[in-house]
Amino acid sequence: MRILKVLFLCILPFGVAGYAVVAYTLFPAGALVHPDMAATFQANWLGIYLHVFGAALALVLGPFQFATNLRALHPRVHRWMGRAYLGIGVLIGGGAGLYMAVLAFGGIVSKVGFACLAIGWLYTGLRALVAIRRGTIAAHQRWMVRNYGLTLAAVTLRLYLPLSGIAGIPFEAAYPAIAWLCWVPNLFVAEWLLKRHLYV
Repeated sequence: MRILKVLFLCILPFGVAGYAVVAYTLFPAGALVHPDMAATFQANWLGIYLHVFGAALALVLGPFQFATNLRALHPRVHRWMGRAYLGIGVLIGGGAGLYMAVLAFGGIVSKVGFACLAIGWLYTGLRALVAIRRGTIAAHQRWMVRNYGLTLAAVTLRLYLPLSGIAGIPFEAAYPAIAWLCWVPNLFVAEWLLKRHLYV
């Protein structure tokens, strides 16, 4: 369990965020995506950049929000990182993600899948914010677990894409399924962790 925790709370989020920053600062929008998606990325570069860099910030800040020692010893740092996570990462990244969902490759299945992800990301972030503003710390923590599970869709999506290619599944068939698989199982895992109090 500890190995999986380190993998999904440190190594993979930082790796995906680092890749995103490099890919979208050193290369034009759409340069490193599937050719069928490149034109949409190029035509909507602002939405892509807001989504990618917002999500990358959330990926990097998220693990620190679950660090018990940081919360206990440096509560002000925890609060400011939380504001950046929710206010920039989730709000801007999620809002741009909802916009880009309308343009997603793969037809209505992909569009609805990514739109539900963006709405769920924004909603759980709002619930976490409302909870902490009311002083209900336990509820805040639970909503943050769900929210970061959705943040990790950026990781699981990038795991499923190469795996589907290795399995020989055509991209146009795999992508609509991955639009749902990248986040729905994450929520089930989040609920499993919550029931067993394994998130702190």
